[in-house]
Amino acid sequence: MENKRWYDKEPTLSLAVSLIKNSKDEIQIRCAEFIKSKAQDYGVVLSSNLLGAFNYVLNRWYDSNGPLSEAFDYLKEADDETRKQIAIEIIAFLEKSEVV
Repeated sequence: MENKRWYDKEPTLSLAVSLIKNSKDEIQIRCAEFIKSKAQDYGVVLSSNLLGAFNYVLNRWYDSNGPLSEAFDYLKEADDETRKQIAIEIIAFLEKSEVV
């Protein structure tokens, strides 16, 4: 079976995204801030792609949440190893968030 979504290619990232999707809205917002901060710590920079932004507006479940959409853009820009490391940190972050 071929994965259609970019984040399903790596199992750890797929799990992290699933956990984000099933989290409460306020936790998703905090997680988006966490992802952006971690990605920037790893040196990930967003490239400007206005045409791409127009092609995908509100087609994905996370597009209706601006901060989360931007956070996912950071994840997409990261290399595979960085993406996996951030995914591990997302899972830990969400575990702590659900306990609080």
